[in-house]
Amino acid sequence: MYHWIDTHCHLDASQFDADRDAVRQRAAAQGVVHCVIPTVLPSFFDQAAHLAHHYGDSYALGLHPLALHNAPEDALRQLELALVRYADDPRLVAVGEIGLDYFVPELNTPELRHKQWHFYLEQLRLAKAFGLPVLLHVRRSTDDILKGIAQVYKPVHNPTGRPAAPQSLGIAHAFSGSVQQAQRCVQAGLMLGFGGAMTFEAAQAIRRLATQLPMSSWVLETDAPDMPPHWLYRTALQREGGLPQARNEPKELVAIGRVMAQLRCTDLAQVAHANWNNAVRALPKLAQLLPTWESQ
Repeated sequence: MYHWIDTHCHLDASQFDADRDAVRQRAAAQGVVHCVIPTVLPSFFDQAAHLAHHYGDSYALGLHPLALHNAPEDALRQLELALVRYADDPRLVAVGEIGLDYFVPELNTPELRHKQWHFYLEQLRLAKAFGLPVLLHVRRSTDDILKGIAQVYKPVHNPTGRPAAPQSLGIAHAFSGSVQQAQRCVQAGLMLGFGGAMTFEAAQAIRRLATQLPMSSWVLETDAPDMPPHWLYRTALQREGGLPQARNEPKELVAIGRVMAQLRCTDLAQVAHANWNNAVRALPKLAQLLPTWESQ
């Protein structure tokens, strides 16, 4: 059995309240030895920290763009105070989930775009100040995501005058942009997250990316309980018939890894190895919590 890191799993979500222990045990039984738990609002900060310590996982603190309508007026201040409070916690590995969402029509207005942009920039600045990478929500917003990174993280030049190699800035979660945008993200220091969407045969653009990108440029994730892979997905017709959308779980990461191996015409061991090492590179504090791949 190979060991896996789920780089994006909302284990704090209410959908897991009834059986969270069993969910985490099922994942561990499949070899998912570590989950990164991102938050969406201040009300989840302490719970995510507690769960990470309880299960031996890690967490990120952030304000999700789709949750900003529920965010308190002092949400950014609460985030800053939480980052101070947990600054010495080795299980705090990133700021996230933060970013921009231009897909949801209700959010795609000038006023709400401005609000998203403000929260995004301020959270990037906090991540930089606290020396943490970011978990980025990127939906039809890749160009602006990169614009924000360029604005906050000024290019660093080495003595030769050439731009220095980018530090790891984190992960572009559930990436679905173009090849050119993917290359720009990697050049900026981001890993690209692939999950359930990659398992659908109709998702040709995402599957091409997963096939063509270097092995050093991506990580795997479930986004559980959301983004179910194709074997769990229920169509609109099925939902109209009374079947709820199936709940995704972190145990599905291994089957998602098999899809990546099939797309890349490689074996599961190479995918597990790459995912482990890339996750540790993207989120360097994981190195304090986990063994190296070679020592397992």
